Amino acid sequence: MKNKSIRLCVAGATGAVGKALLSILYSKGFPVENIYALASSRSAGQKIPYGKNKIEVLNIANFDFSQAKIGLFSAGGSVSAEYAPKAARAGCIVVDNTSHFRMHPDVPLIVPEVNKKNIVDYQKTGIIANPNCSTIQMVVALKPIYDAVGIERVNVATYQAVSGSGKKAIDELDQQVHQITQSQPLSKPQVYAKQIAFNCLPHIDVFLENGFTKEEMKMVNETKKIFSDDSIQVNPTTVRVPVVYGHSEALHIQTKEPISASQAKQLISQAEGVILMDDPSTNTYPTVLDAAHEDQVFVGRIRQGLSHPNELNMWVVADNIRKGAATNAIQIAEELISNYL
Repeated sequence: MKNKSIRLCVAGATGAVGKALLSILYSKGFPVENIYALASSRSAGQKIPYGKNKIEVLNIANFDFSQAKIGLFSAGGSVSAEYAPKAARAGCIVVDNTSHFRMHPDVPLIVPEVNKKNIVDYQKTGIIANPNCSTIQMVVALKPIYDAVGIERVNVATYQAVSGSGKKAIDELDQQVHQITQSQPLSKPQVYAKQIAFNCLPHIDVFLENGFTKEEMKMVNETKKIFSDDSIQVNPTTVRVPVVYGHSEALHIQTKEPISASQAKQLISQAEGVILMDDPSTNTYPTVLDAAHEDQVFVGRIRQGLSHPNELNMWVVADNIRKGAATNAIQIAEELISNYL
């Protein structure tokens, strides 16, 4: 980045992603001149950590966005819908982590390892969208394959952590595990439709008329937009699993041209933002424990498919709070500082 300091605000600073944003900004030595932590009136006045210091949470409703040059938003879709345009009009470039603006035709949807050239389009609205967490890790893994031989279709099954549903979901999993292991009566689920402890739920977000869930259709539509390629066919099943942090994905890819597993491993080993862990002889493959608190996407179990000559299979893991949300937003902010501000 250029040697300059930026006035920055974090909206939703008291949430899981907001806290991660502040932690990563500090640990990376992000060039902050002033930093403002924003949240609702309920949280205003609290003191929250920023490195070794404490900063006061301000009420987003009263904040003058002209005080910030970049705003990292992770406070929910309705908050972004109201305040992101206000911030942009005040000259604060918004990187929004909600789904509200992702498919807006004038808002770029950015994963820096994949399509950072499209960041320039922020000038249309002053807003940049952060993709869905499950989409981000998938497209980072797909990028080197896409560039080399093209991709016709992706069948993907996700195994997504409860932290993707927020703190209440983490608490619900903890409570259910405790009740089951202590032989106590199980409380009625509040966050999920069914028990999540020791279970897998093929149900993330609401069901749509086509039988897919909203989460699944996010992966379909966002992948096309990120690659600027409507020809890519994505067929997803998203599953919530009793893991606290970290999403896993099984990808089955049909490429346009043949590629061997060894060639794919070589490409992925050299890809930006990816760590290859792939040696079956030593049981080397990534799990969410490998990805925890890390900013890269981890890939393993790369192998030829059995049903099509141009088919590849792989296993993809990432920390959904970091690369799936906070880290990706900060990488976008770094690109803004380096090339546009």
